[in-house]
Amino acid sequence: MEKIRNFCIIAHIDHGKSTIADRMMEITGTVSKREMKSQLLDSMDLEREKGITIKLAPVTMKWKGYTLNLIDTPGHVDFSYEVSRSLQAVETAVLVVDATQGIQAQTLANVYLALEQDLTIIPVINKIDLPAADVEKVAAQIISLLGYKREDIIEVSGKTGYNIDLILDRLINLDIEINTDVSAKTKALIFDSYFDDYRGVVLYVRIFEGEIDKNSEILMMAAETKGLALEVGVLTPKMTPRDSLKAGEIGYIVTNLKTTREAKVGDTVTLAKNPATQPLPGYKNVLPFVYAGFFPVSNDQYKDLKEAIEKLSLSDSALQYAPENSPVLGFGLRIGFLGLLHMDIIKERLEREFNLDLIITNPSTNYEVLLNNGELIEIKSASELPDMTEVAEIREPWVKGEIIVPREMIGNVLNLINEKRGLQTNLSYIEERAVIDFEAPMANLLTDFYDQLKSATSGYASFNYELNGYKAEDLVRIDFLVAGERMDALSVMAHKTEAEAIGREVTKKLKEVIPRQNFEVALQAAIGARIIARETIGAYRKDVLVKIHTGDRDRKAKLLEKQKRGKARMKRFGKIDIPPEAFTVMLKRN
Repeated sequence: MEKIRNFCIIAHIDHGKSTIADRMMEITGTVSKREMKSQLLDSMDLEREKGITIKLAPVTMKWKGYTLNLIDTPGHVDFSYEVSRSLQAVETAVLVVDATQGIQAQTLANVYLALEQDLTIIPVINKIDLPAADVEKVAAQIISLLGYKREDIIEVSGKTGYNIDLILDRLINLDIEINTDVSAKTKALIFDSYFDDYRGVVLYVRIFEGEIDKNSEILMMAAETKGLALEVGVLTPKMTPRDSLKAGEIGYIVTNLKTTREAKVGDTVTLAKNPATQPLPGYKNVLPFVYAGFFPVSNDQYKDLKEAIEKLSLSDSALQYAPENSPVLGFGLRIGFLGLLHMDIIKERLEREFNLDLIITNPSTNYEVLLNNGELIEIKSASELPDMTEVAEIREPWVKGEIIVPREMIGNVLNLINEKRGLQTNLSYIEERAVIDFEAPMANLLTDFYDQLKSATSGYASFNYELNGYKAEDLVRIDFLVAGERMDALSVMAHKTEAEAIGREVTKKLKEVIPRQNFEVALQAAIGARIIARETIGAYRKDVLVKIHTGDRDRKAKLLEKQKRGKARMKRFGKIDIPPEAFTVMLKRN
């Protein structure tokens, strides 16, 4: 049992984690050359196309008499809780840094997570075979960040496999104590779970104490649900059944559970007959903080959308949804996500895997509203805000962010943070790069902050954030009226100082998007009963005078008056067809 090494690979997006994992499986003979394909652990088509890891995947390898358990973690900020659980399941982290890009925001965030879990870190510089690689510069950054000696840093190429064996040798030569007490009460950490259509919920676990045998009854301590371990085993990367999983090992458990909500990431598994008294530390219920309305283009597809989301939520416990009804868009769902990438992935999966045509409303975050009677309620969209006479204060979520940029671009980034009502809290340097710490309201970062950051820094900046509580601010609800009718799906929350600018901007955008009618259409932005911005879509004019060949003024006036009365009547009864693009107008501000 002392010949087990549990480790994970951490890095910024696109620094080569999955490629290094591929080479490791090749070198250790875990996967034959025939079965090998790039990004083997990325099972979704989406992951391959975008070049990112969305679902983490464990694999067990053999090397020089040792068992190596690797967890390939997602790199994106939206999944940082999953990364933190994976780090708790291992003793060592291989830190991969791209030789062309150096240390970036996610690298730092994941290093801090690894140091919190007290892991041994093995620094690796990847992509040294590229012409733009600057190995010495990146090595200096790692030394100044972590204080390693130059000879401790391993230089590799994930593409060619150069020096990958040195990482494996370093892993087995580490002097690490692993708890392998099989006689203690069973404790296992769930670091991932997913739903299989044929087998039910499958858990990926790290056994810390005791053992779990096949067919034993198990208990999830936080969710307080019981289940059966129908099959246990290890991943190589195919599922390989065993009779039991013992302390120190990483493997999978096939259960008879129906949804991952009964066995969430971070929960502790123990035996129902002889349960542990204390769960493993660090479990928290992950709550979504970005919400968007999803509506089918045709209302006939509402049932299909509901079924599709139910299927996806079986294996994604962070996905929360509730029915929503809009007078313009009909029936749909309001869905909560961990972040914008998470939303993008779910949208793509719904469109690809379930062939749905969707309209998605502007993403918003949740707000806490304190009423005059002392009650605190949570609203997920601006249309849920109670009457302002009942409201004492509105609190919006703030985030703590970290941006890494080249020194000469600090000014552009600080201007952008100020524009978003953000506050710079700290400025430090790693070699020739600056690390800017700041706080900002979540709502202002939702739409196009990342795009603007990339534009302001020519693509050199990297960004990472985490939620940092709620603050009471002077917030108002902006409603948008089309021909005097309020569109709830377009309502947004905004700071009072920004309200008029947003009102003017959105009404201008709506004027471009909503088609002209045979009558004049007023587009208005309002706070309560006060109109703050207006645009008018002119009517189509039919030339009613074309049939008059004389210059008789009275006949002309009579015809124009008749046309005017007809337009007034049409305006009263006319219905405006609002295209789907109108609901995503906030996403494309500039």
